[in-house]
Amino acid sequence: MTFLRQMLPHGSHGPEKLIIMKTKLLTLLCVVSILGGSANSALALEDYGPAAMVADAIVVRPACLAATAIGGAFFVVSLPFSAMSKSVKKSADVLVGKAARATFTRPLGDMQALKD
Repeated sequence: MTFLRQMLPHGSHGPEKLIIMKTKLLTLLCVVSILGGSANSALALEDYGPAAMVADAIVVRPACLAATAIGGAFFVVSLPFSAMSKSVKKSADVLVGKAARATFTRPLGDMQALKD
């Protein structure tokens, strides 16, 4: 409990302040995720302008890279089962290949290719 009090600014009211901070952070994350989900359709431009390229480089590419890594982890976990069903190539393409292609081979700013 003393550790929590050390982490809080002076004049705080203990764990209640920490709960309020967590609630505000969770609310902010929910709002950002809702707005981020609707922003994808607005960024689907045929003319790859500077805004689309910046959004792709800063937001979409890192998300695709994370999806590639997470998909790779799921692929390794599912490998024994997909090997038994002889569907290793299909599971590799679905779990790793699509995200890797979106990360490394798609032209910068081409948001339309993400829908394919």
